[in-house]
Amino acid sequence: MQFKDVIGQESTKQKLIQAVAEDRIPHAQLLVGPQGNGKLALAVAFAQYINCTHKIGNDSCGECSSCRKYSKLIHPDLHFTLPVIKTSAIDKPTSSDYMTKWRSYFLENPYPQYEKWMQLIADENKQGAIYVDEARDLIRKLNQKSYEAEYKVSIIWLPETMNITCANKILKILEEPPEKTLFILISEAEEKLLTTIRSRCQFIRIPKISDYDLQVALAPMAASTDTNPATIARLSRGNYFLAMELMQSDEMRRFNLLQFISLMRNGYGRKLAEILSWSEEMATIGRVRQMSLLKYCGELLRENFLHNLKEPDLIYMDDQELEFSKKFSPFINEKNVMLLFREFESAYTDISSNGNGRLVFTDLGLKVSKLIRL
Repeated sequence: MQFKDVIGQESTKQKLIQAVAEDRIPHAQLLVGPQGNGKLALAVAFAQYINCTHKIGNDSCGECSSCRKYSKLIHPDLHFTLPVIKTSAIDKPTSSDYMTKWRSYFLENPYPQYEKWMQLIADENKQGAIYVDEARDLIRKLNQKSYEAEYKVSIIWLPETMNITCANKILKILEEPPEKTLFILISEAEEKLLTTIRSRCQFIRIPKISDYDLQVALAPMAASTDTNPATIARLSRGNYFLAMELMQSDEMRRFNLLQFISLMRNGYGRKLAEILSWSEEMATIGRVRQMSLLKYCGELLRENFLHNLKEPDLIYMDDQELEFSKKFSPFINEKNVMLLFREFESAYTDISSNGNGRLVFTDLGLKVSKLIRL
């Protein structure tokens, strides 16, 4: 992964390159920002640039032995830490147990999404975490001498998924890292990290990808799919992963829209039997898909509220969503939008905390039936 492969983010690239040129590379950096903006791709490109033996201007050469190994994620001094799952076969999982799948997933799409990663490695009722055995394994690796690179690089994707024991154990090596060891943490919810971990890292906020940069990146693919890259770039709000879903008319997005429509219509009609039936069905789709649905519903509430306020420049919906919103948006107003949003947010929190899906969705459906008429 070279800097030229990362969409946009030119300002951040220059800051990272300058840090190397001035020999003031922080031993721990925390890259934060919204999903799909290329934080992880930037981290890998930065690590490759640091250890490139023949840097060319503002990028790694892509040809030296180090670059070739980085391009396949097989460099012995590059270490990934990421959320994994426990199974009957792997009771004490670490990232090493899933590295083959991770390499394949990242190399296919260097803008990974947590939900998709979970679908790849787990059944949909499980959630990933970074467990304490990961910390032990990482500390062991980093305390060894470098195999061939000047710097050992530890990239931690979604450190907010670390359990508290793991986080406390990693804190010590963050405070006193071995010589020539770099940590790059990639977070989408930095507020969930221990304050002590955040304070040990240089904080770098990565913005969303600009519409222009995203449009340029999408143009070659749009030509073969008969889609408008400018429209896709705007609808995706700087999220490359979402842009790809929109271009492919993602099945999950269509499913989520249909469930949102069903909930709102049954809620408005106060059709108790249909709400209970819907809740039963949602309880069976798996926790990862449940979380995806609830997140989508919260976003669509926002869009319908803006549609009701007649703010077309702020609306990000595709044609099917807009068609439904023409008649539905008047029901999302100043009296109920925040109350509804909080209920979806609360349901998301309950599901992510392993709450009973049937109870969570039943409660949500009943509350929607009350609030939608305000």
